[in-house]
Amino acid sequence: MASFRLTRYASRALLRPSLASSLSILSSSSQSSSTAITSLHFSIPFTRLSHLFPDYDDSRHHFKVSKENLSFLSNFRPGLCWISTSSGVADNSGKGDQPRSSSNNKNVTGVPFWIDVYLPRGIQPYAKLARLDKLIGTWLLAWPCMWSITLASAPGDLPDFKMMALFGCGALLLRGAGCTVNDLLDRDIDTMVERTKLRPVASGLLKPFQGICFFGFQLLLGLGILLQLNNYSRVLGASSLLLVFSYPLMKRFTFWPQAYLGLTFNWGALLGWSAIRGSLDPAVVLPLYFSGVFWTLVYDTIYAHQDKEDDIKVGVKSTALRFGDTTKEWTTGFGIACISSLALSGYNADIGWPYYAFLTAASGQMAWQIWTVNLTCRADCNRKFVSNK
Repeated sequence: MASFRLTRYASRALLRPSLASSLSILSSSSQSSSTAITSLHFSIPFTRLSHLFPDYDDSRHHFKVSKENLSFLSNFRPGLCWISTSSGVADNSGKGDQPRSSSNNKNVTGVPFWIDVYLPRGIQPYAKLARLDKLIGTWLLAWPCMWSITLASAPGDLPDFKMMALFGCGALLLRGAGCTVNDLLDRDIDTMVERTKLRPVASGLLKPFQGICFFGFQLLLGLGILLQLNNYSRVLGASSLLLVFSYPLMKRFTFWPQAYLGLTFNWGALLGWSAIRGSLDPAVVLPLYFSGVFWTLVYDTIYAHQDKEDDIKVGVKSTALRFGDTTKEWTTGFGIACISSLALSGYNADIGWPYYAFLTAASGQMAWQIWTVNLTCRADCNRKFVSNK
């Protein structure tokens, strides 16, 4: 950031040319400065591991001051200025309803992500590959676990908060591993989709080998969490990996990849109960599990409407394309099935009346997002999707 203090009576006519020339110097030297910095960080001490660090020179994320930013700054007004060196610039194309790319260096408010501010440059691509800048997926994966752990608690007792924290960490790792697999298998497709073309693997910032190594590291950490559970839960948890590995392929073969995602994302509804009780009670956990599947069909169908034009162009399938103009009718049916399954699970678990009061409030939120979403507006689809956390 550069701060310019100007006196009240300074001549703007004299100031602008000098600033523009200074910025030209900055622009011409930025690439060489970036190269020098990169060489400094990844020189001799890291030679053996250099293949694991991103190659910024061959990616679209190379450090530079964009022409748009220079044009903007050369016409600045006296006061306090912020010179941004990220690749994100304001979109003046008139497409105000389209959110920024998911791999952009800024969020929708124009504020840099915490990853770009606090993490070392060599780690940033891996953090973005695991979607640590977008934790909505972790929330959606963790909630069914928390529901199940709470239902499995003894009547009158608080849930096991240590177990909930353990499952929270597991959700963060498993969701990140799923995103890594997805980006590795879809790297050719992602380059053709506006929302995903700047993801680390698709953009070339990370090579597939680097992604595979990172995926192995994620699985190793996940194994450490799984081994802290009972034997029944270890087997049950390991069996979910088949769903995790195969989900990214479903969009190539069926219009129902969102249903397959529901089966994958809500496995914690089974695992949380078994981690507390050491077994499963089908009367409670199966309705809970399928309520999560129906919930996923609601929010991920809305989410899929963001990419329906690109999906048609690329040739992949989704429930958004399957339902088309009848999406709201379908998602209403899924919403009713979700709330009904939650009610049945609570009834079989002998939960008291406050459960149904809060369930009524939850059904109101679901009805709101289904009935008010503008399926032709990408920004509104994303807002309704995020509201599910």
